[in-house]
Amino acid sequence: MSRGYFLTRRLFLGTAAALAAPAIARAQAMNGSTELERDISQSTRHNISSFRTLDWRPYFDDTRQGAILVDITSRALHFWSEDQSIYRLYPTSVPLTEDLTRRGRTEVVLKDPNPDWRPTPAMQERNPEWPDYVPPGPDNPLGTRALHLSWQYYRIHGTHDTRKIGRRSSNGCIGLYNQHIEELYEMARVGTQVLLI
Repeated sequence: MSRGYFLTRRLFLGTAAALAAPAIARAQAMNGSTELERDISQSTRHNISSFRTLDWRPYFDDTRQGAILVDITSRALHFWSEDQSIYRLYPTSVPLTEDLTRRGRTEVVLKDPNPDWRPTPAMQERNPEWPDYVPPGPDNPLGTRALHLSWQYYRIHGTHDTRKIGRRSSNGCIGLYNQHIEELYEMARVGTQVLLI
């Protein structure tokens, strides 16, 4: 083989690799290998591969009053009705960091049909520019419905910012699309058992 053949081949392969790089990056983004978080500087993997239906039995002794399982890793909320005739699986937003994440057993203690919002003391400390109060409406971070849990300040609620769903984007709560929290709100009861894993 001549030296010219090898130079031509090397030039061809280098050019092909350079041209393919943007297409490979786009394909990776479309296949879920990257996902934007709160801003462009942060990224995390999509949760689609672990977003699957589950059976309630490994998590609850029964489905008395209904059961809600929140899987922080897959960013999914599972709901089973008391008689197990209804099963729903919803994508969620989850807490930004581990120190904001709470796991364990709790229950729904209040159903709020028109939530207003006040930042917790810890939120005010981290974000002093935030308002002290936001009334119900389109600017409310709790969306159109909220299920208050027995843990102080923790809720399962809606959000008007749909970019947050499927991401680590909350200050501790579990967020759902407004249409999903409205559906869950109708099925859940005060006393519905909740497990965050």
